[in-house]
Amino acid sequence: MKQIAGDLLKDGAVSAVVGWKAGDFPYDTTPAFFRAPDELDALVYNGFCASNLSKYLLRHGEEAGRVLAFLKPCDTYNLNQLLNENRTDREKLYVVGVGCDGMIDPQKLRNEGVKGIEEVKEDGDTLVIQTLYGAFTCSREDMLLEKCQNCKGKDHMVYDMRIGAEDSREAPKADRFAQVADLEWSSPDERFDFWRAELSKCFRCNACRAACPACTCHTCVFESASSGVGGKANTNDFEENLYHIIRAFHVAGRCTDCGECSRVCPQNIPLHLLNRKLIKDINAYYGEYQAGATADQVSPLLAYTKDDAGPDVISKGKGAI
Repeated sequence: MKQIAGDLLKDGAVSAVVGWKAGDFPYDTTPAFFRAPDELDALVYNGFCASNLSKYLLRHGEEAGRVLAFLKPCDTYNLNQLLNENRTDREKLYVVGVGCDGMIDPQKLRNEGVKGIEEVKEDGDTLVIQTLYGAFTCSREDMLLEKCQNCKGKDHMVYDMRIGAEDSREAPKADRFAQVADLEWSSPDERFDFWRAELSKCFRCNACRAACPACTCHTCVFESASSGVGGKANTNDFEENLYHIIRAFHVAGRCTDCGECSRVCPQNIPLHLLNRKLIKDINAYYGEYQAGATADQVSPLLAYTKDDAGPDVISKGKGAI
């Protein structure tokens, strides 16, 4: 990766590279821009590079030349969706698809009582974690992010070059709609209690909105002083619900189910379930649809056919969340 990026920067084929760099801790990688070959010493790619870099391609207009982007397979769905919505320019991008074995969830490590992490190594399907208090080993598969347990596959949807993709391990396939279905079959009071318990944790840090590749408005309604809820903490239960429900509806038909909203939430709210409910309903009412599969597909919510679901769908036993 460093060689490819360095050569393209030296040749002037690209003016910037977007990738990952190490943070303060081994599990704390962060997206970063590199604009000179000597800066690439800081470029890293490991099992903690979960950040979806497609969101950062909205900044290409600030660059003088093309931007090289290292994208995992799931990230390329979001790039296609951004291209579909004319939110980025394909001619300004050089996409290098990188292989991915699934990303590790630091929160799952914490839940196992792992603290003081100094180094994380992979030994086949086992994680070997050196901490201040000794060594800890666990199954790599058990520590994967939720979104990686529902991997869309190892194929990149858009790229100029691919590296390491053929060596990627297939992730286990889970039923991504299982928890949504459980909520649908629960009683209205149970669903209400579930979401009130979860959304009451929200303190409006807006991390979900900042990380979401589908949230691309230059000015968000929640930053508008005239909205009545602009950029401030929730003052009541209604506002806690309002923010997340409006956000879910804004990305309906456009969400690729990348899971970034839940991954970055400091309160561990399962926000992806709101999006998955809408994805599940779109599939049920309009046929199977994967946002971002191509850059020119039309969302079912932006098209009309005589077979579209009518106003009576709710009375036909379809679940709610």
